[in-house]
Amino acid sequence: MKNRLGALAAALVLTSAFTATAADWKARVEQTLPLLGHRNWIVIADAAYPWQISPGIETVETGAPQLEVLAFVRDALAKSNHVRPTVYLDRELDFVPEAAAPGITSHRSALQGLLAASEPRRLDHEKIIAKLDEAGNTFRVLLLKTNLTLPYTSVFLQLDCAYWDATREKALREAMATRATSTKP
Repeated sequence: MKNRLGALAAALVLTSAFTATAADWKARVEQTLPLLGHRNWIVIADAAYPWQISPGIETVETGAPQLEVLAFVRDALAKSNHVRPTVYLDRELDFVPEAAAPGITSHRSALQGLLAASEPRRLDHEKIIAKLDEAGNTFRVLLLKTNLTLPYTSVFLQLDCAYWDATREKALREAMATRATSTKP
């Protein structure tokens, strides 16, 4: 029984990842995006990003450059009318020296250009991983693994509702609370 459960668990893990051609990973993004909503994530990861085992995290190995994958996802999200991303970057990225990771300076600049309109938030890498791991236990995460070999360069997109925001939600909750207290005998 124990061996069968182990085999089943291994099969489930294997189904949550696959290597894709350019057409495959782009099609996967296009197929998945309409299903994603508030509290889902999309991650554009570097080559050494770990294969997480939370049940909701689907890993797709794109074999593509990170900036290409990021631009494609950014453009797909811009066309979406139901979700918008909150962008997170590893705080460590700002501190990686060029001498330790040749090419990091130009990559940071390219990322800044691609994400200029998004105003990325920076958190320690481990805090972002913890948020993602927690989300993957309840919500879907699409993780697109790229061929980039520079540290702390993964881009994390936490999706939010595009047609409802925190201000409207707060006003709704206040109205509900007001009505609840005004209708009590």
